[in-house]
This record gives sequence, structure tokens and C-alpha cells, in this order.
Amino acid sequence: MSQRHAFATLLLLSTTLVAPAALAQTNGAGAPAQTSTPATASPSGAADPQSAAPTSTDQQEAPVEVSAPGMNGDGADIVVVGRNIPNVVRATPQIVSVLSTADIARTGEGDIAGALTRVTGLSVVGGGFVYVRGLGDRYSSSLLNGSPLPSPEPLRRSVPLDIFPTTIVGSALVQKTYSVNYPGEFGGGVINLTTKAIPDKNFVQVGGSIAADDSTTSELGYTYHGGGADWIGYDDGTRKVPAFIRNAPKGSGIIPAAQVAQLSNASTTLLQRNNQLPANWSGEISGGSVYDIGSSRLGVIASLSASNTFRTRSAVQQDSVSADGTLRNDFRTLLTDNRIVANALIGLGLEFGENTVRWTNVYIHDTLKQARGSAAELYNNASGLRFQQNTNWFERQLIETQLVGEFKITDALKVDARGAYANSKRNAPYERQFDYLCSATTTNGYPITSDGIQQAGGFQCNGAYQVTQRFTPFASIIFSELNEDLWTGQADASYKIDADRPITLSAGYFYQDTKRRSSRLVFNYQTSRGGGTAPGYPYNLLRPDYLLSPDVLNNACPLDGTGACTIQLQFNTQAGAYRYDAKLNVHAGYVQAEAEAFDGLRAVIGVRYEKGDERVTPFGVTTGGTRLRNDYFLPASTLTWNFAPDMQLRASAAKTISRPQFRELAPQQFRDPDSDRLFFGNPLLRDSELYNLEARYEWFFKRDQRFTLAGFYKRIDRPIEQVGFYTGADDRLQTGFTYLPKAVLYGGEIELQKYFPLGDLFAGSDFFATRRALLIANYTYTKSKITADGTCVPNPAVDFRSTGTGLAGCGSKLGPAGLLFRDGAPLTGQSDHLVNVQVGIEDKESLSQITLLFNYASDRVTNRGPSNLGGNTFQPDIVEHPGIRLDLVARQGVKLLGGEFEIKAEARNLTRTRYNESQTFASGKEVYINRYNLGRVFSLGVSATF
Repeated sequence: MSQRHAFATLLLLSTTLVAPAALAQTNGAGAPAQTSTPATASPSGAADPQSAAPTSTDQQEAPVEVSAPGMNGDGADIVVVGRNIPNVVRATPQIVSVLSTADIARTGEGDIAGALTRVTGLSVVGGGFVYVRGLGDRYSSSLLNGSPLPSPEPLRRSVPLDIFPTTIVGSALVQKTYSVNYPGEFGGGVINLTTKAIPDKNFVQVGGSIAADDSTTSELGYTYHGGGADWIGYDDGTRKVPAFIRNAPKGSGIIPAAQVAQLSNASTTLLQRNNQLPANWSGEISGGSVYDIGSSRLGVIASLSASNTFRTRSAVQQDSVSADGTLRNDFRTLLTDNRIVANALIGLGLEFGENTVRWTNVYIHDTLKQARGSAAELYNNASGLRFQQNTNWFERQLIETQLVGEFKITDALKVDARGAYANSKRNAPYERQFDYLCSATTTNGYPITSDGIQQAGGFQCNGAYQVTQRFTPFASIIFSELNEDLWTGQADASYKIDADRPITLSAGYFYQDTKRRSSRLVFNYQTSRGGGTAPGYPYNLLRPDYLLSPDVLNNACPLDGTGACTIQLQFNTQAGAYRYDAKLNVHAGYVQAEAEAFDGLRAVIGVRYEKGDERVTPFGVTTGGTRLRNDYFLPASTLTWNFAPDMQLRASAAKTISRPQFRELAPQQFRDPDSDRLFFGNPLLRDSELYNLEARYEWFFKRDQRFTLAGFYKRIDRPIEQVGFYTGADDRLQTGFTYLPKAVLYGGEIELQKYFPLGDLFAGSDFFATRRALLIANYTYTKSKITADGTCVPNPAVDFRSTGTGLAGCGSKLGPAGLLFRDGAPLTGQSDHLVNVQVGIEDKESLSQITLLFNYASDRVTNRGPSNLGGNTFQPDIVEHPGIRLDLVARQGVKLLGGEFEIKAEARNLTRTRYNESQTFASGKEVYINRYNLGRVFSLGVSATF
């Protein structure tokens, strides 16, 4: 590796990438091959626009650093067919998009998931999960500095990228074509986050911001007290889970009143109104130092940041079990999320000679404190105004430590190795729910007269709320925990054979060991008389914390005599496993060759052998376990043809796989707090296999300016999809998983990045003399189609313990795909159209930037329409309507008091686009599964660097 002058590269094990938004990755073979006749002129003798020195209008972005497996180049200029090509975009074969530090800053996004929505073909669905070209997060993998990440989400194996603040991410690379140096689980793409590198001088940076959401800040919301440290996202022991809860599966299933009284009460049960929700804030401090030790250099960087945000959603939540869309439930819900994020980064790097070793440690703690109130007069078998309240606490944590070494043994032989340990946790203690019914009479017949004074708008209770036998259970509490450990190791080597046409051979080995334990303990409150019975009058009129006070717990039926009954907890497994253990072991190796086959035509060909052993073991049930042991040969090849000085064509073909996620296999029920939907795994799922083709035209008409056009095609065998179903007229919508015989996805992308110097247009203006206009625009068209024929596939609506005959002659727990899906329907999560446009003005000599960002995503299916209760027809699919989003970001640098200050102002969601997830029936009736307004967010931030 060549000595770099800027020590910003110290911690990074990579080629220096130079284009700011969409680059091509250095491949696993190391530096691309040179021809035998290096030169700096094109064959025609004309100057190559890519090799020309930058003019005054060519702003030089800071180098983009990417740390990934097999990226062992030296960053030198590349010579192909007698043309010197300093732009790595053209010098490497794979098709990637990269967000540099400058690009991330330009978007102004606070987390990396938001910033990635600006990349061609990417969309973010369901709180931070990235979809690449319409393929869901299960078809994408996330890496941190080249090492896989564990997920703190029970529903997914992939990590939600909204937990990564942009303050600790130096670059984000999205590779859309497969190369064998990456894991074989590659469908839509791989997303590699590289943490920030060491600067070339000592520094300290501090910053902070404040923001207001016009749908939340100073508006009505719900909250609850919780613990004393909730404001920083940590529980102070208020929600400590006692041993008798953890041991409940081993006992009789009944928790007596004496133990129920030991649970936290008022601090986790009492829902409170807040008419003046506070503003959002964030703060950060970071620093770095460099030390010369003889001929070696040691660098250290550290970062610490925190944020606290509120978001209130006033939602309409409806559903229907009828073929014509007649409403069954029609709830109005007010839900307030208080999200508190803390993160830290510590990195050490040592550079000696042409070798680099670095140690990186990342800590992210993400907490969601949620309070929810929901009311309806229309629900199944309605008997009056119903009010349901929930208080939740979801605490996620991710820790990763990684050691990377890059060594240049000889001029021809390079070796790099990386090892990492990561741990993710998700704790959700005290998920509480209470159900009240408004009635004008008590349960023993006394009339209730309202004084007509209501403290809230919306539904009005003409009487009093009380817990009754109408809703069983009248209250519940859930304790869930997830812990996942991930060990990975990888070694890569490349050897360059110096011949007339040099050939670079590379090989590598990869190991992964993932272990997860997930438990969900559900308890229903009832009296000691059993059967989900509720406390008697007058205690059933009490608010939740009084309802669970010692006086009521020990005397729940006062009209029947003192101590006639008590309140207890009943352990309820809800027809599934209360816990599951899962693990995935992967061993893989690859070989790859890169060479220039003919003048201007480079080829990279490789094959990866990958062997996986995936197991899911449920507890509390006698069946439902899964073991998938498979091995695959996964070939990949890419051709790059430099047919003109500033143009080239690429073509790529590869086979990849996608394994079922742990949660998709586990027979355990789980409620998604965002969609308020129940999920249940399917032990009968199998691996998916993907066949990928892509072609791309690239025109680099000026430095860091380009036009690209691409087409892609994917065939997926046994794609896994979500299926909605109702188990009965009284039951809520549930989502299960199954696979299809096959699906195809195809489409195209177009991208343009162009700068316009403004000095010539406004001659004589000092203001515009150093400024330029920026236009970055991309469009992705994607179409997909599933095949749902008579092939027998797992039926998620059938109990996983069933031994009966399947549907239409299929085996047990199976059914024809045509009865579960609509033939020809699109894949879930896929938008036909994605548009991103950035228009801005920026100064080339100092920090002064204003950018308008436009984003559009067309409708996409989030959940398959459930079968009607008769089982022979479908309801419409559940479709999200993302619509248009418009943001404005302004940044201004100021030098003051010996420091460099940056002032940033943002205006988000200027169109105030609402969230809308609905079903549209043939009659034209629309059922709103989840609809709420999204507020405009205005923020102001200041940071200073010394």
C-alpha cells in the first residue's frame, strides 16, 4: 500500500475513492491490472478528461474511505489501454454507490438510513430497513468496516440502519453487483458502513442542535413517568424483571397476588397527558490525535453523542374481514414515541511502513419509550365506547469490537485479515395494556351520570370507564428479551503475476458464528376465580395504578366479602413458543482472478463456496424446530469495456442466496409496535436462490460529473413473502411467512451528476465568483412478478403443530401457492418508481451550501391481502403510499475565536406528506390500516472544531 500523505486514511483498510456520490469499489484482487504500455494520452492522442488536472471549477472533495473485505488496493492511478485513469469509479469492475462524509452532510440527515434514501434505487421501509431496488431488507446485508452486524430486532436478522447516527459514519457504500469476496447472502445489495477515520491533525469538535416538529412540539401527546433515568434512555431499576417472572414457564402458570404486588406499578401503568411536548435536541463531542513513534504513526479518535426526540402520531387504524371492505374495527389512536439515542466510537490505528493495523469499537444504545391511547365505538361485537391504553419500553443496544490488519508482504503479495465480535440486545420489559369500556351503568346495575365536563376532545364517554368481562383479558403485561452474539473472521490475499498482461489472483476464507436467544413471556391479569375474570365493583372503575394497588390485588371482589378473590397473573404462551434459541454457522472460501483480456476489456471471474448450518429451537412446544444445512457454489463475473476515453460498459452475472431469518422460522408470536400487527414464524421455510444479471453504461464527461444508465434482472427461486390472515372473525390481523415457487424482478436506473459554475453566468459578482450550482438526479424503475401456481408451499394460517392433511391434496401444513398469493402480484416492499433530486448552490472555497432535496416513492405493498374467512378469495393487498417529500438544508461555515464553526438549518417534510397504509376494495372503498399526519420538522444546529 502506497504511503498516504493525508493521515485521514490511517484507520482505513481500503483504496481511496474520490467521487462523492456513486463510485465503483476496489475488488478483492487488489489493484486493477495495468497494461504493458502505460501512458497518459488516449489512443487518439487527445487529452483524457479524466487525467487532466482539475480546473478552478473542479472542486476537490475529500477522499472517500471504504473498509471492506478484499479491498486491498493501493490507491494509485490505474492505466488501461494506454490511458491513465485516476478515477477509481472507472478503474474497478463492481457497480456501487457511495455516500462520502460530504454527501452525508449535504443531506443533513441525522441517521444513515435517511441519508441512504438519496442513493439511486434505495428506499427505507418500516423504521430504518433499507430496500435495494425493491428487494426487502432480508435480501440485503449490512456490514460495519467489512464485518457483519447482528440485529437487535426480533422480526429481522438485518440491522435497522436508523440506529447509526451520521456523526460516526465516514462513508456508506452500497454494492449492487455481487463479488465473491462478500458473503453469499446477497440479493438486492450489500451496505457497508465505514466508521470515521483519524484526521491529519489533532482536533476537538463539539456541537448541538434543537428541533421542532409542528405535529408534536408543544402539542398534545401521551407519556408516563417510568424511571428516573428515562430521559437518557437507561432504566434505573424501575423495570427490573423479578425471578418469578423469568421462571414462570417452569411453574404452575399462575403468579399469586403477593408476587404481583412486587411488580412496578404506577410508574409504568399511569398514562398521562402532556399538552406541551418538549423540543428535540442532540449533542456531540469528538476528538482525535496523531502521534509519531519513530517511523510509525499512531492515531486515536473518539466520539460521543446523544439525542432525545419526540414524535406524536394521531392515527386512524381500521380493518375489515369482509369481501366488500365493511369495517370491523375503526380506532382513533394517539401515540407518542420518545426516542433517546446514545453512541460512542473509539478507534486506534497504527501505520508502520506500508502496513496498517486498526482497532475499532462502536457502542450504540437506542431506546424507545412509547405511550399509546386508542378509542373506538366500532369494533367487533361492539358494546359501547372502548378505550385501550399501552405503555411500552424498547431498549436496543449494539456493541462491536473489530481488529483489522493490512499487510504488504512484497510488491506482488498483499494480505489482510479482520476479526470481530458483536453483541446486540433488545429488552422490552413491562409492555402493559389495559382495556376499558365506557358505560352508563356499573357492572351491578347502578346508573352513572356524567357531569358533562370532559378534559379531552374526540370521543366523549357518557358515563364512566370500567374494566369488565367484555374484554378478556382486561389487562396484560409482556416481558421480552433478545440477545445475539456474532463472531466473524476473514482473511484475504492477493498476488499479482507480472506478465505481458498482468493477472491478479486472490483468495479468501470467511467464518461466521451467530447465536441468538429470544424470549417473550406474556401474562394476563385475572381474578383468582380464573377465566380472565375482572375485579368487581367499585374497584373496576379505578384507573390502572389504583386497579393494581395492594388493596385491590388482595380484595378484588369486595361485594362478595373481604378477601373473596384476589388479582393474579396467568402465564399465556399464545399458541406458540415462549422462547427460541437460534444459531447460524457459516464457512466460506473464494478464489478470484482479474486480468485485461484484450485492450480495454477487463474481466473479473470468481467463485465462492459457502456452507451454512442454520438452526432454530423453540421452547414450550413439542415441535416446530428447524435445521437447514446447505452448501453452494456461487460464481460471479464482471466485464468492463473501456471503449472510449470517457465512457465504458459493464456487464455482470452472479448467483447468490438468501437464508430465512431466525424470526421467520421461529413459531413465536410477536407484536410490531409500529404497525400494531401480530407476526408468527413458519418452521417450514427454505433457502432462496437468486440469479442476477446487470449491464451498465457510464459516461464521465468531467471530473466528479457523470451520466449512468443501467438495467438489471433477477430471478428468485423460493422467495419468502409475508402473508396476512385472520384465524377468526374476532381475531386481529396476523402476518405469517411462506415461500413462493419463484419470482422475477427487473428494471432500470438512470443517474446524472452535474456542476454549473456560476461565476461565468454572473460575471463581475464577487458572491458568485467562487460558487457553483449542483444537480444530482436519479430515477429507478422496478417491476416484479411472483409466480403463484399449484405448487405446494407452507401455509402460514395452519397451526405449526397440525398433523392433518393440507389444502387441495398437499401435505400436512401445506397448500397450493395459488390459494395463498395472487399470481403476478409484485413483491412486498417494491415501489415501481423511485426519484431523488438534489438541487443546490455551494461555495468551492469555503463551507457555504444550500440544498433542496426531493424524494418520491410510488405505492408499495407492505403486506399481502389476507384470504377472506371463507378461504376462497382474497382481500386487496395492504399498500403504503409514500408520496412526495421535500427537504431544505443550509450549511454555513464561520471562522471565529480560533475555531471553525458550522451553522446548519434544516426544514424537513415541507409537503407535510402523511403516512398512509390502506386497502382499496373493488367497490372503491378504502380501509385505512394505518394513517396519520407527519409533521414538518425545523432544526438549527451549531458545531465548532478547534
